Amino acid sequence: MPLPAAAAPGVAARIPYRVTLHQIECCNCNHGCGCQFAGYPDHGSCEFLIGFQIIDGRFGTVSLAGARGVVVCVYPGAIHEGNGKVVLFLDRALEAEQVAAVASILSGQMGGMPWEALAGTVTSFTGPVLESIEMTVSGTHSSYRIPGVLEVQQEPIRDAVSGQEKDVHIVYPGGGFMWNDGSVCTTSAMQIRHGDIAFAHPGRYACYARTTWTNQ
Repeated sequence: MPLPAAAAPGVAARIPYRVTLHQIECCNCNHGCGCQFAGYPDHGSCEFLIGFQIIDGRFGTVSLAGARGVVVCVYPGAIHEGNGKVVLFLDRALEAEQVAAVASILSGQMGGMPWEALAGTVTSFTGPVLESIEMTVSGTHSSYRIPGVLEVQQEPIRDAVSGQEKDVHIVYPGGGFMWNDGSVCTTSAMQIRHGDIAFAHPGRYACYARTTWTNQ
C-alpha cells in the first residue's frame, strides 16, 4: 500500500500522542554509522531495522504501554534522497485500536518527529503486518525476532586487546533526529526475509536508545 501523506494543519485533525520507548536499531553501515555524521550511508544503500517496545504513553485516550513492533526500511541511497521502502510489523497481541494508533504514528499521518519527516522519503509502505514478536530489552544486549522472518541480536563492542565491553555513545546535546543519546553497539545476528526484501548485515552498526515520540 502507498504511504499515507502526513496530515497537514487544517486538513485533518491530529490526535495528540506522546510515548516513551526502547529503540533497538541496526543497519548496514560500519560502527558509528556514516548517516549520523555526514548524512550518507557507508555502502551506498541504506538498509535498517528498528525494533521498539513502548514503555508508557498514549495516543489520544488509547494506552500504548507494552506495544512492540519492528520497522524495516530499504533505501537505494541516503534516506533524505528518498525512494524508501518500508514494512511495519506489529505484535499480534495488540488490540485493534492499538494497532491503528501505532500505524498512524509510524506512517506520519499524525505528525511529530521523526516519522512525519521520514514519511516524505518513503514511496512504498506495507503494513501493519501482524506477527508474534519476541523481544528482550537489555541495553546493548537487546534482541528481537519474528520466527521465519527476521532476527536481531545486539551485542556490545569489545576492546580488541582486553575483550572488555566498551561503553560508546553518540550524543546530540541539542536533541537528535531519532534519539538524543544512543548507546552504540554491534550485532551477532541481523537479517530479514519478507517478500522482496531480504538482507543480512551482522557485525555492523547497532544502537540502543530510550527515546520519545510525540506530536506535542
